[in-house]
Amino acid sequence: MSLWTRVPQSGPAPCDRYKHACCARGDDIYLLGGRRQGRLNDFWRYSVASSEWTELDCSSEEAPEQLEEHTMVTHQGFLYVFGGMIDSAYTEGKTSLWLYDIDKKQWARWQGAHSKSAVPVNRWGHSAVVYESAMHVYGGYIDMKGSTQEFWMFDFDCGQWSSLLPPLGDAGPGPRHGHSAVVHRDGMYLYGGLMGLREQSDFWKWNFCSQSWSSVKAFSGPSKLVGHSAVLYEDSMLLFGGGETHSFPKDSLWRFSFTSQTWEKLSTAADASPPARIYHCSTGLGPGFQAKGSTAPSPGPSPRSTEKQDGLRLRPFKNRCFPSAAMQGAIELDTFCIKNGTDGSGRETSSSGAPERGDRLRQPSLRTSGLTVVNREAFGKDSLSVPEDSVVDLLLVIGGKPLSRRASISVWQLTLADL
Repeated sequence: MSLWTRVPQSGPAPCDRYKHACCARGDDIYLLGGRRQGRLNDFWRYSVASSEWTELDCSSEEAPEQLEEHTMVTHQGFLYVFGGMIDSAYTEGKTSLWLYDIDKKQWARWQGAHSKSAVPVNRWGHSAVVYESAMHVYGGYIDMKGSTQEFWMFDFDCGQWSSLLPPLGDAGPGPRHGHSAVVHRDGMYLYGGLMGLREQSDFWKWNFCSQSWSSVKAFSGPSKLVGHSAVLYEDSMLLFGGGETHSFPKDSLWRFSFTSQTWEKLSTAADASPPARIYHCSTGLGPGFQAKGSTAPSPGPSPRSTEKQDGLRLRPFKNRCFPSAAMQGAIELDTFCIKNGTDGSGRETSSSGAPERGDRLRQPSLRTSGLTVVNREAFGKDSLSVPEDSVVDLLLVIGGKPLSRRASISVWQLTLADL
């Protein structure tokens, strides 16, 4: 049973929005742009441990302008923002790629004019994932052209773009936007989206080793979806929300098992479910969301915590925009941990838990300083304080349409047990 709870927001917080981008690193979630009544260009950091928002500077000439339906990923101490709906006058002759140095709190724009190779033009509604030391961008909507099936790779180490071309005659997803994508081991899994004006329910895998597409045949899965979200959880993919049309969002949570290649719709308690959402952001934290396998980047600590970890060896990372910076360890878009201490290996640990592990999904919880207070009404007894050395997996759904009546952005939390 899926049991959700709204995470209360206090103090300064971003306004509710949709078509924004979120990215997680360490115990922080970064949020950029999106749309409310118009496009937004504010930039925020959310501390999961303290449930506090902090607005970051996004006013420099090198920072992004107003964006929506862009993407944001993280790699070794940097955030990479690509695409979004931007004034054509700005994007003319430029590639819409920005980098944010988390330690220096500094923006830089990738200088495409100095590139000797082809570069992607601006687009929106695309997907972006991290595999090894590169960002992979698929599809999107290009002004005056419509949906595209272009597939690009941005190499973090050399700072160059390259186009990925599947073998001649290889069938693939085709032109689309508004889809989702996650990385599992040696593959990128892409679901749904729009092809022109038609919503899709097809499921594809890109094999990074063979550089080829294959259709994933799985029955009884989600319907046609656009504007949904997907995250990697253990050996499965969790897919939430979206809709068959823009006007009818869903609140369904689906799980696809990479092991059995089957879909499962997770049931939701009638009195403990989030509202239907489309064009929201989902992100996961906890050990179950950490990428596994030799091809995935190694999880790393929060930049604010590495200063306290004596003897930590950091792998040098070259970046054309900030060549002199010594970078921190990397965590993919859908992986991070809450910091309330460190374990024996120096990695950050989270503070949370649940009274029982028998249910497929744990009871909802609210986070306080150093403790997790489990929902009283769910158990009909006093609140439970859980020791700090407990570990919990959380799925967060942030923002989305329809907008809530509250001024601050909506944040919903689902606590996961072993699936």
